[in-house]
Amino acid sequence: MHGYQLRSEFDAATGATWPLNIGQVYTTLSRLERDGFVEAVGEAEEGRVAYRITDAGLQEVEKWFDAPVPREGRPRDELAIKLALALTVPGVDVQKVIQVQRTAALRSLQDLTKLKAGADPVADAAWLLVLEAMIFQAEAEVRWLDHCETRIALLPRPGVRTTSKEEVPR
Repeated sequence: MHGYQLRSEFDAATGATWPLNIGQVYTTLSRLERDGFVEAVGEAEEGRVAYRITDAGLQEVEKWFDAPVPREGRPRDELAIKLALALTVPGVDVQKVIQVQRTAALRSLQDLTKLKAGADPVADAAWLLVLEAMIFQAEAEVRWLDHCETRIALLPRPGVRTTSKEEVPR
């Protein structure tokens, strides 16, 4: 396949949840060719170069599928950072921040559930895996926000003194 075909296949499999820049696709193909993981096999339509995976590339893909995705390699969690800062910055209504986020997460959950209802379990199997991951993540976010709200409600109110650290819930 050529780069545009690869991007189209990726978009179809993932429901375009991770948009790929076509320039990045071709840059990556060039790097993969340099490293011996793909090779050019001639021109496809409109003068585009078609590529195929090499044996070394197949081995690399197999290694990738066999290895877990490390949690520490994922991007930082902006929401967790936002709530931590909201709790420490004077004048920020933390409950409002939580409620705004919960509303957005529930709206997203509704939209994702509607998409799932309209998907074909066989033809859209790959897309459904991605979609269900997004649903589970939205559900987990709502649960975590509920937890944050409960934990924050247990904290002493400003101006109220506690006599020891043991009295502050953890």
